[in-house]
Amino acid sequence: MAKELAKQYDPRDVEDRIYKGWLEGKYFHAKCEKEKETYTIVIPPPNITGQLHMGHALDNTLQDILIRFKRMQGFDTLWLPGTDHASIATEAKIVEKMREEGVTKADIGRDGFLERAWDWKKQYGGRIIEQLKKLGSSCDWDRERFTLDDGCNKAVNEVFVRLYEKGLIYRGERIINWCPHCKTSISDAEVEYEEQAGHFWHLRYPFKDGSGYLELATTRPETMLGDTAVAVNPNDERYKDMIGKTLILPIVHREIPVVADDYVEMDFGTGVVKITPAHDPNDFEVGLRHNLEVINVMTDDAKIVDDYPKYAGMDRYEARKAIVADLEAEGALVKIEDYTHNVGTCYRCSSTVEPRVSKQWFVKMKPLATPAIDAVKNGETKFVPQRFEKVYFHWLENIKDWCISRQLWWGHRIPAWYCADCGEITVSKTEAHACAHCGSKNIEQDPDTLDTWFSSALWPFSTLGWPEETEDLKHYYPTNTLVTGYDIIPFWVMRMMFSGIEQTGEVPFNTVLIHGLVRDSQGRKMSKSLGNGVDPLEVISEYGADALRFSLATGNSPGNDMRYIPERVEASRNFANKIWNAARFILMNLESDEVLDFDINDLALEDKWILSKYNTLVADVTDNLDKFELGLAVQKLYDFIWDVFCDWYIEICKSRLNGNDENAKNVARSVLCYVFTNTLALLHPFMPFITEEIWQSMPHNGEALMVTEWPKYREEFKFESEEADFEKIMTVIKAIRNRRAEMNVPPSRKAKVCIVSADNETFMKGEAYICRLASASEVETGDSFESEGAVRVITDAATVYMPMRELVDFTAELERLKKELKKAEVDKEFFEKKLNNQGFLAKAPAALVEQQKAGLEKVLEKIKLIEDSIAEIENNN
Repeated sequence: MAKELAKQYDPRDVEDRIYKGWLEGKYFHAKCEKEKETYTIVIPPPNITGQLHMGHALDNTLQDILIRFKRMQGFDTLWLPGTDHASIATEAKIVEKMREEGVTKADIGRDGFLERAWDWKKQYGGRIIEQLKKLGSSCDWDRERFTLDDGCNKAVNEVFVRLYEKGLIYRGERIINWCPHCKTSISDAEVEYEEQAGHFWHLRYPFKDGSGYLELATTRPETMLGDTAVAVNPNDERYKDMIGKTLILPIVHREIPVVADDYVEMDFGTGVVKITPAHDPNDFEVGLRHNLEVINVMTDDAKIVDDYPKYAGMDRYEARKAIVADLEAEGALVKIEDYTHNVGTCYRCSSTVEPRVSKQWFVKMKPLATPAIDAVKNGETKFVPQRFEKVYFHWLENIKDWCISRQLWWGHRIPAWYCADCGEITVSKTEAHACAHCGSKNIEQDPDTLDTWFSSALWPFSTLGWPEETEDLKHYYPTNTLVTGYDIIPFWVMRMMFSGIEQTGEVPFNTVLIHGLVRDSQGRKMSKSLGNGVDPLEVISEYGADALRFSLATGNSPGNDMRYIPERVEASRNFANKIWNAARFILMNLESDEVLDFDINDLALEDKWILSKYNTLVADVTDNLDKFELGLAVQKLYDFIWDVFCDWYIEICKSRLNGNDENAKNVARSVLCYVFTNTLALLHPFMPFITEEIWQSMPHNGEALMVTEWPKYREEFKFESEEADFEKIMTVIKAIRNRRAEMNVPPSRKAKVCIVSADNETFMKGEAYICRLASASEVETGDSFESEGAVRVITDAATVYMPMRELVDFTAELERLKKELKKAEVDKEFFEKKLNNQGFLAKAPAALVEQQKAGLEKVLEKIKLIEDSIAEIENNN
């Protein structure tokens, strides 16, 4: 006998057990099978500080759907997992914990801090991996990597040295983005711009010779302490005579020149700009062109430096107030104007970023960007949807050199050593013990670490063993599909592209599948501040992982944001219950565990119909998945399983299953099993747990559904004419059911059905279906029928007549209608009374009056319908 399923599906009884079985079976493990075509995905490594959120749930559900699909198609699949060390975020967490203990980084030193960091990683780093397993992720956990593991560190040092030797990595003083809260530099891609309300402070800078002043405006008056010039456009007639003159900087009273530079826009403000090379990227460039002094006025936590005693130690915003007050007192403040502008903030902590001149390590980007642009333009890598190429091109075509050094201890330490004797730099893949230039042992390693994205950029090949020529690297690289959100195209995607091309000579993946953000039901971004985040683990606990996965795939289209709607998860759980109940019904009607077969010659019309519909489903779902149209595939599966298979085919099969014809019974059983088990296979990538559990209970060949063969389109199941015939019969059944429902006719009341059609033969074949599913006492076909006293229903293929007398108990119906008419007339009187009341019309809001008028109109329509029905019954009596 077939295995019996529990009365109700409970994911908590199933999911952990099924997942353990998959792990024990080593079904996730890639075996480097040389004869097979490969399909590889590398996971976007979640931060070790992270907890699973809806973005992770979506991202990993999409990856798992693709990898399960390709695995079942027979590819040698590898889904390579791992985590990111996340320098800034992790260091911030550890420093915060130390603060609670009253300990600082300086107290314990670098080694003591790193010891704590590795302990923290050991304690919390695996948390998100376990959470991904709860989701059903079928990663090759034997190959799990960490961006700070020895292999990745070796790859990082290799790339650093190679780029340095090619002159593509250099150290220099440049203006960088500085986060005063995280106390580290951050790259341009890590700066998020937000609109903020601010001010324009209009100031006067007097000429040294007393001949007047220049007026200018600034949004950051505190930086004026570091002004070393004022600039005008060389073509601006207003200021031509002033170029080269000397101004006195208010408050500070330093002499500064007026310089001419094309950077200044003549039609913006007064056409005069203060130049602060240490605190503005454009001013820095102007300073280089005019050989201006660079004066830094802020500490690394954005306080004013000691060189300005009156403001020293003040926070930048506190200093702003004091400086503005002093400017006003000196007569240098003209006016203050409200102004809304875009302000750069740190992507990690949201603090306002401070442009700052600093000696840092940089990657020269132009030579690396060009091949990465060309690779997408010539189709080596494609974006799905294609429109996201624009974001990619925009960043790479306008790219500046990448600042890669970070003032942190947790991360890949920069492999550069400074010689105290000759002053040269030694760059080495392994630890240096002596200066490469003079041999001195008096060397010290750079204290900074590399930007987290430097190691993440190497992820597709470093995780496969590069720079060694490993079997994994030769077999699985380049990878196939990168699944990621549009928000990290500049952070990660473009960096992997130029790194892969530069280091391996090949693009790292051929497709970038972009998904949107998961927003709340109102379309807002999920955030801690709004308190609208949803914990996927809580959803899994309540509804099961399959329900969450199915709801995330439903309606999903590449590149578009989606809303998390709790009702959709409930609907997905209900869908799981529908499948479970269908499985229980089939199992109750099986007599053995043997896989049943059927002869095409024995198939009934409904069997050919379902096989033809199923065959189309196989072709469509396969095509949708190949095109990354996961939302379309899942909708087709839902419609087929719920409407076609469960609501129609199972219902139709019941008469054969309950009949006495053993051959007809066996055909029904075998087709039910064939279509159901293969549809479970199509659904498996989306709902892996329930499909595996049911498949294991059904008659089957093989160890597990997840490694069974993906269903293929079969030409012999192409029953186009039979499918069309059965659809005509179904349409008539639906039309009769709808008309009977409108007339409140109970299913128990049978009525004769007369059909007029150009295809009467089809409807004669459908008599049994119409009798059983449309409550027909008999079915008659012909060229015409008497329409008087009959209810008429029209479909595309037929006109159906049903005698009114057989459908309705006239006496009872007449009594019901008269009661309804009486009630409607009471409602009519109520509305008319209100609308005839002049006091009500004068005092009531216009909207309320309109509401009452609409109510009266509805009641009058209802009365007419009831009166027409009464007249029809009386005329037929």
